[in-house]
Amino acid sequence: MRIAVVGGGINGLCCAWQFAESGHSITLYERARIMEATSRASSKLLHGGLRYLENGEFRLVREALRERDAWIRRAPHLAWPIRLVLPIYRGARRPSWMVALGLFAYDRIAGRTDLPRATWLPTTQLIDRDPSLRSQDLIGGYEFSDAQMDDHALGLWVAEQARSAGVRIREGVEVREVSVTGGVTVNGETLTYDRIINVAGPWATELLERSGLRSPVHLEAIRGSHLMLANPCAQPYLLEVPGERRIFFVLPWKGATLVGTTEVRQSLDEPIACTDAEQAYLLAAYCHFFPNQRPVVTGSFAGLRPLIHSTNEPGRMTREYMIWRQGNLVSIIGGKWTTAMALAGKVSRMVQ
Repeated sequence: MRIAVVGGGINGLCCAWQFAESGHSITLYERARIMEATSRASSKLLHGGLRYLENGEFRLVREALRERDAWIRRAPHLAWPIRLVLPIYRGARRPSWMVALGLFAYDRIAGRTDLPRATWLPTTQLIDRDPSLRSQDLIGGYEFSDAQMDDHALGLWVAEQARSAGVRIREGVEVREVSVTGGVTVNGETLTYDRIINVAGPWATELLERSGLRSPVHLEAIRGSHLMLANPCAQPYLLEVPGERRIFFVLPWKGATLVGTTEVRQSLDEPIACTDAEQAYLLAAYCHFFPNQRPVVTGSFAGLRPLIHSTNEPGRMTREYMIWRQGNLVSIIGGKWTTAMALAGKVSRMVQ
């Protein structure tokens, strides 16, 4: 079967790889360069999504935790276990018992895994590990497992597996239109395929609209920005933004500290970049927990998350994805880095 994959992010690359492994002839189209947009601007985590449990997204968390472990086994040189600390402070939006219950569920949903389960750490141990952590009102914290990755390098590794399996990757080629009969319009020419996989991330529904096709859902483009700080990171953290239920990460990254992320709506024609307001927001949250540090920002980056509109609050929008078929056209709406291979498996079974 001749299949066209539209989109060179991690979901498109995983789909192309799996299709080729099944014996199909695959051409992947990317309008710029593979792994240069959303998939490169992640928080560098492969995780189940602890906070998604609050939205009742148990199916997604179960799938993501299984896939987290699979990435570590698949590419241990580019994905590795990490232990994050979630400190508990008096007056926090989530009391200790709620966090404990969530982590218990997280570990139970993970099932059989090589990663250690969550444990409680007393205040003295937390401060011994990281004297810069705010000690006022600190009552202890939980340490739990997830995984970290080099998202760009891991995505390029997937691309190499796809190429080795026979995938033809065409960069710098924009697909202007698609059709339910298998037509792909590039450079003013319409090519015909047996199946088309529209996995263009935040631009998936825009491609449908440009092609005169409807989307079953409204896709929101939510910008997530991150800061790079010069100082080394003593300990990976999951922290609650002061006065909010939002969480953010403080992570070690290449000898420095990665802080993120934000959740801001934007249109597809706006620049994808961290704004001054987002930088101030992240720095204020960081300095609340590390009051004696004087962070030096050495850089920033931002990416667009494709989220299915389910509420007016970006932080509570579903992280689930949708696979929708119209004739010979299959569109993927949404999708997470961690679950890219699981998503690809479902799409592969759908197009047989």
